[in-house]
Amino acid sequence: MENLFGRLLTQQELGPDMSLLPQDVTQFAGMAIAGKSVICKRCGTASSCQTVRLEIPAYFCPECLQLGRVRSDEFLYHLPQQPFPRIDALLWTGTLTPYQADISKQLVQAVDQKKQILVHAVTGAGKTEMIYAAISRSIASGGAVCIATPRTDVARELYMRLSKDFAVSISLLHADSPPYFRTPLVISTTHQLLRFKEAFDLLIIDEVDAFPFADNPALYYAAKHAQKTAATLVYLTATSTDTLDKHVSSGLLKRITLSRRFHGHPLVVPKPIFSYPEKIIYRHIQKQRKSGFPLLLFAPVIRFGQSFTAQLSKLFPHEKIGFVASTTENRSEIISQFREGELTILVSTTILERGVTFPKVDVFVLESQHRLFTASSLIQIAGRAGRSIERPTGLVYFFHNGLTKQMTRAISDICKMNRLGGFS
Repeated sequence: MENLFGRLLTQQELGPDMSLLPQDVTQFAGMAIAGKSVICKRCGTASSCQTVRLEIPAYFCPECLQLGRVRSDEFLYHLPQQPFPRIDALLWTGTLTPYQADISKQLVQAVDQKKQILVHAVTGAGKTEMIYAAISRSIASGGAVCIATPRTDVARELYMRLSKDFAVSISLLHADSPPYFRTPLVISTTHQLLRFKEAFDLLIIDEVDAFPFADNPALYYAAKHAQKTAATLVYLTATSTDTLDKHVSSGLLKRITLSRRFHGHPLVVPKPIFSYPEKIIYRHIQKQRKSGFPLLLFAPVIRFGQSFTAQLSKLFPHEKIGFVASTTENRSEIISQFREGELTILVSTTILERGVTFPKVDVFVLESQHRLFTASSLIQIAGRAGRSIERPTGLVYFFHNGLTKQMTRAISDICKMNRLGGFS
């Protein structure tokens, strides 16, 4: 029963015997009819009555269908969240830079004051370590904490890191994860927030600019309703969004900025390279391989990435080459092999554009003029290079068949952040 506290569940999730539920459970209709529209009470999406009508006289919500169907003739159920034991959970004994420490202090103050705050920090600034003190403060007061991120790979990466740095069990939630268990620290994909209601004292949204969270009304609705009435909301990003900028301008959100990486070196500025004919790319790969540093290549779409990987394997038979995409079943294993040096070259779609760290890596972007490579995406991809103190520099090449505004904006924004960080 305790695993139901703070959750928002359908009747199918609770099971057939409703008599076992405690008296303080609240129930309400899954959808509300408003004129010619029907509004989902789990994700807030309004749909036309004509398009979501079932064969029986009832409606369903198509937006959050993957989490189980919400119907207008059935109830949603909520059990109030309960406090956790007060414990000192932080195990991490690392040291923050003065810049990181200032951000960390402001986040702890936000927890105490129940404020909303946006941390706009460059890639490689050490955002994860900066949130540790705030997480610890919330857990020490008996609160519930959730770190949500749009990408499953980022959620897994956070889970591995925080499992070592906090002395509490962590519930990891994504589409293929084990069932939820009650714990003061949850790491989830942003879609999983739809399963909670008034549950968290501290909610941290990491990579808030990433798809599918960025400017997604249903997921913003989920984040709002997953918090307690008096709670702290923290957004983390390296590239802000129009929605967040409007909230900052209107005073709804406080922005704090960090323009320096944790190791004190500037961001690696990408170099655009015209890549026709294609053999130009292979010449640069051949030159890069002489350095011995791992090479991460980004392809715009799966099919192109697969064919390029096959061609690489023929041209560089002595290299250990892998490929990952959203459809790769053993993706975590391949990523681990690349991180551990068992693979020397990894080709990826944008699935690895953010939230993962590979020491000493060089980064090449193939067909960077492709429409899927937005300025935000390219900034994140470039940010994979130069992240480790062992090698704070590196190569970032944008191979293209024609410069785009997205490419030039990404390079310009990286140069701007370097200037704000005190680098000429």
